[in-house]
Amino acid sequence: MGRSRTTTKTVLWTAVSLVAVLVIAAAVTLIALKLDDSDTVALPPGVPSTVPQVTPSPRVTPVAATAPEPTADGVRAALAKPAAATALGRLTGQVTDAVTGNVLWSSDPARPMVPASTTKLLTASASMLGMPADHRLTTTVVRGTGNEVILVGAGDPTLSAQPLGAPTLFTDAPRIADLAKQIRAAGIDPTSVSVDTSQFTGPSMAKTWETDDIAGGSIAPVQSLMADSGRLDPLALYSPRTDTPATAAGRALAADLGLPTDTVREATAPAGAQVVASVRSAPLSTRLVDMMNLSDDVLAETLGIELSRAQGGTASLDGAVQAVHKTLADNGQSVAGVSLKDTNGLSVDDRLTAQLLDGLLTAAAGNTTPRLRPLLDTLPVAGATGTLSDRFTTGGADSGAGWVRAKTGTLTGVSTLAGIVQTRDARVLTFALMSNGTSPDQARPALDTVATALRECGCR
Repeated sequence: MGRSRTTTKTVLWTAVSLVAVLVIAAAVTLIALKLDDSDTVALPPGVPSTVPQVTPSPRVTPVAATAPEPTADGVRAALAKPAAATALGRLTGQVTDAVTGNVLWSSDPARPMVPASTTKLLTASASMLGMPADHRLTTTVVRGTGNEVILVGAGDPTLSAQPLGAPTLFTDAPRIADLAKQIRAAGIDPTSVSVDTSQFTGPSMAKTWETDDIAGGSIAPVQSLMADSGRLDPLALYSPRTDTPATAAGRALAADLGLPTDTVREATAPAGAQVVASVRSAPLSTRLVDMMNLSDDVLAETLGIELSRAQGGTASLDGAVQAVHKTLADNGQSVAGVSLKDTNGLSVDDRLTAQLLDGLLTAAAGNTTPRLRPLLDTLPVAGATGTLSDRFTTGGADSGAGWVRAKTGTLTGVSTLAGIVQTRDARVLTFALMSNGTSPDQARPALDTVATALRECGCR
C-alpha cells in the first residue's frame, strides 16, 4: 500500500483531522446561510456582516511516544460494566497495548468462537504476508475457433460490466467495456463469445454456505470469471447475485460487442491462443481495502485462492483455506483453535479466537511485523466508512466515532468487532471482541459501547 509505513497513531489522527475539517466547514456554511445582505435583516451588535473565509489545513499529528501507559487495572475498571452487558451473551475478548504488547484485559481469549466476517482479518493478513502489495490479475480475451472470442477469467471478481466512465463499486475496477473496445480497435469482427472458467477447480460453493444467500446478496458461486462480484445491481452492496456469474460476464461482453447474449457458452481456450484484449485488476493493496471496507465475501474467497496459487497450491476454495492457515502459522501467529471452512466468515462452522484476532492487530500496530502495518489502513472508521459508517454515531463528545477503526462481523446470533482505538491519553490499544448467542441488534451497540469505553478511559 502507498502508506505501508504509516503508524497506528498516524492512521487515527488522519481520520480525526479530516473529520475536524468537515465540522469546521459545516459550521461556516450554517453561519453563512443565516446571514442576509438585504437591509431588512438587522444583525445583533458585534456580529460581522460577512463571515471570514476558513482555509482548511489537514495535517497528520503523530501520537507522542511518551503518551501515558495504561494499566491492566485501569482497563479492567473501564470495561467492568460494559463487558458484562447481558446483550453480549457469551463474550470472549482481548485488549492489548500496541506499544508494549502487554495484554491489559482478556475474557476467555483462547476459546474458539464463530467469527463471522472478522475472518477477513485473517485473509487480509495472510495476503499481505504471502503476496507483494502490487500483485495484479489480468483478464484476457483470446481467439477461439472460427470467429469466436473467449473471455478467460483470471480470478478477479472486481471486473466490472459498467460502461466506460460510469461509477463502479470496486476501486479502479477493470471493465468489460474496455475489452470490447480493444477487440474493435484490433479490427476483429467476432460472431460469438464463450467463457473460460478453467483457472479455478473444485466446487464453486462451500458446503456450509446457504444457497439462499445468493439471492440475499451475500455470496455467489465463486468462479474464475465474474463481473461486479456477481451482483445483479453492480453498485448495490447487498444486491442479489447471479448463480451463473461467468455466463453473466460473457453476456456483458457480447452485449458490448453487439452480439446475441443468449448464445454465450463455456469453452476452454486453446493452448497458446492469441490474446486480443486484456485488462488488469487494481493492485492487491487496493483490493484488500475494498474487501475489508465492503466486507465482500466473494472478493475474500478469490483473494484466498490468489494466495494459494501464489504459493503453488490449488486454485480452489479448499486451497484458499489451507493457504491462509499455513501462511499465518508460518509467520509465527498462533492458530490453535482455528478451524476455517471459508476465508470470508460466512460459514457458521468457522471457529477462531479473540487471541488470534488481537494478535494480528497488535502485530500490525506495533513494531514486530512491519509488513502487516497496511492492515490498519483497511479497517473501516467508526461513524465514517465501510461497515462502520452507521455505527458509533450516537453519544456526546466522548463517542468512539473517528477514534475506533475495526472490522465487523455479523451472522444470526453472532456479532464480532476487532480493531484499534486511541484512548483519551493518546495511547493506541488493539482489541478483539467476540459475542455469540444474542441478536446482533442488541449485541452490536453493546460492542460499540465496550470499544467507546476504551476510547474514553486513560485506563491508568
